[in-house]
Amino acid sequence: MKRWILAARPATLTAALVPVAVGTACAHAVGGLRWGPALAALFGAMWIQIGTNFANDVFDAEKGADTDDRLGPTRAVAAGLISPTAMKVAMVAAFGLATLSGLYLTWTAGWPVIAIGVASVISGIAYTGGPFPLGYHGLGDVFVLIFFGFVAVVGTVYVQTLSAPTIAWLAAIPVGALATAILVVNNLRDRETDAVAGKRTLAVRFGRGGAIGEYVALVLAAYAVPVALWIGGRSPWVLLPLASLPLAGLLVRRVATQSGRDLNATLARTAQLLLLHGGLLAAGIALSS
Repeated sequence: MKRWILAARPATLTAALVPVAVGTACAHAVGGLRWGPALAALFGAMWIQIGTNFANDVFDAEKGADTDDRLGPTRAVAAGLISPTAMKVAMVAAFGLATLSGLYLTWTAGWPVIAIGVASVISGIAYTGGPFPLGYHGLGDVFVLIFFGFVAVVGTVYVQTLSAPTIAWLAAIPVGALATAILVVNNLRDRETDAVAGKRTLAVRFGRGGAIGEYVALVLAAYAVPVALWIGGRSPWVLLPLASLPLAGLLVRRVATQSGRDLNATLARTAQLLLLHGGLLAAGIALSS
């Protein structure tokens, strides 16, 4: 069980929780909150995230990206803790569980849910698997921004309201930006080993300076949106995420000065920033409605 928990990467599940929380707050803001679809969206998002983690574990191991030189946490398949076959079976099972919530959401919200679900699962596998793995060609950042931001947040609102209001699209920006920032730290840490394995992430393509600049831009975007919402006429409650600025500033300094295994703690704290900022953003949107 400990091996499977390790492979599921519990720390990454904030990236599944936060978009649903923010999307549900947006649904409340437009008067369409429905707890059934909201909880089903959370269940599906969690299992898609776990399935994607399983896929990443096994496909990175098969491609030689996870070696003994790895600086990050232990990966189950590469370490011999779980066989590739067992991991692929678990991946299919995880996506199967996500499909159960998809069936319910399709019944309540219609065919667009099928498109969202299929695209999410395919992208989760294609991130490191298939003939053109997204993460190996520098497209991982775009994938995370789109699916953990816009698809997850706006999709959560849609299954509750059958609409995609402007506030959902705006609220998706900071969620996707900070989820992408987690990936940036990961890729910055693994830049040298990824280059050897042929994994051409943006950190490999544009170097350390490019990765630091991307991280800073993503953090700035996350804090610009609450201000824009307030200027656009929302209640000052939407400024709640600014309370997390001290943590963001600390993390920017760490990313700019740390390297190697020192970035493991920074990666975990960036996931905490996503949770804190996203929780405050959800609360601010809900209170401003």
